[in-house]
Amino acid sequence: MAESLPEELSAGLRETASRRGVFGDVVHCLAETTSTNDVAARLAERGAPEGTTVVALAQTAGRGRFGRTWFSPPGAGLYVSVICRHGAVAPYLTVAGGVALADGIRRATGLPVEIKWPNDIVAPRGAAREPRRKLAGILAEASTASGSVQYVVLGFGINLSRTAYPAEIAARASSIEAELGRAPDPGAVLGETLASLASVHQALTSGHVGGVLDRWRTLAPSVFGAAVEWETPAGPRAGTAAGIDEDGALLIRTGGRLERVISGEVRWS
Repeated sequence: MAESLPEELSAGLRETASRRGVFGDVVHCLAETTSTNDVAARLAERGAPEGTTVVALAQTAGRGRFGRTWFSPPGAGLYVSVICRHGAVAPYLTVAGGVALADGIRRATGLPVEIKWPNDIVAPRGAAREPRRKLAGILAEASTASGSVQYVVLGFGINLSRTAYPAEIAARASSIEAELGRAPDPGAVLGETLASLASVHQALTSGHVGGVLDRWRTLAPSVFGAAVEWETPAGPRAGTAAGIDEDGALLIRTGGRLERVISGEVRWS
């Protein structure tokens, strides 16, 4: 059952109202749910409009890529899912979500976070701990019918506060508070992320995909020159990251040729 949005979150939405477009105009807030993406998908199936937003303060079955568990206990983060109904922009929504979330966190906190392909937001270069730890992630899930995209649910998992992470992720997870040295304003993070999403979504629907890709490249300096390994049906391969192409696929230079990776497991050195 939806609850009233806490004042600390409402304030952030009010302050960004003129920049959010339809994103965040309709908000369903939950103290706890299984997965905000699942809630948003159910709303979309019932006809909820573009921009409908689900916010939860905890998830019991949050997930990331490949169905991996997203650690989302009470008091640790903010979990947000948004309904997008422009099918033509669906292929770019993970890229757009990365730009929106990175820019939203930067504007709300001043922390110069970066993007790691394909869907991670990581602590800034020069952070005390290496490898740079994951602060947030994006999960885009599309619903199709007769070969056409009906809607996409774009989910954001944001680690706001210091917490004790499970052993299996403790070495690579962190929070905005831990990296910033102070607690962030969750309302500002929410509002600025949705405002950034409105901006990049408008760019996509207006045909300005190149500008969104260029901003992604600026926010993802590690995509250029890093040593990477990735899995193929024939076994693991290794090479040097060389950026992304016009479809958002990762380009890897290996053995004198350029390989194109659309999805799958990529390990960064």
